[in-house]
Amino acid sequence: MRLKQNHIQYISRKISKDLVNCDFVEIRSTKDAITEEIAKIMIEDIKKEDVLDEAVENLLDTQEDDIEFYKADYRQLFWMTKKRMANDYGVTLNNTERFSDIAHQILDYLYEEDFIHFTVNDNQVKNLIIESIEAFMQGFDDADTAAYEKIKGYKRKLIPGTDDYNDIFHRLYEEELLRRGLL
Repeated sequence: MRLKQNHIQYISRKISKDLVNCDFVEIRSTKDAITEEIAKIMIEDIKKEDVLDEAVENLLDTQEDDIEFYKADYRQLFWMTKKRMANDYGVTLNNTERFSDIAHQILDYLYEEDFIHFTVNDNQVKNLIIESIEAFMQGFDDADTAAYEKIKGYKRKLIPGTDDYNDIFHRLYEEELLRRGLL
């Protein structure tokens, strides 16, 4: 599953919570400050992928006539082009490698800026961060589905995209994440 901008606040809180609760990591700043820095790193990663997506769309738009003529599948062409251009834009598309890169960036930044300190091998801390990201991503689908199902059960029908719908969905989504121990 692709990381999305609206996931960042939840993932960064999960990572900082796991770092704070970890026995082999000494916290030298506030949990909120750590969460904020983690979010910045993750947002930068997502922005790189957004720039890549835009470049792929622009490239395919220039070839629109050929795509229509050959009746090519746009989504498949988009994905194939994205895979080819990913290295040029510094984007890792494989989730395992991407999560490892993000964890490494987070660990380096937090350690170098004296947000955290640890005496164990840095791979242990990096693995903790990776596990936090993966746990969130696994629980995300379940929480998202549960929040959606609860909204469907409301007596008052809510229209997706409206402020009421979004507010209620985010509240229910956070409740589900808390219930699953992801926040």
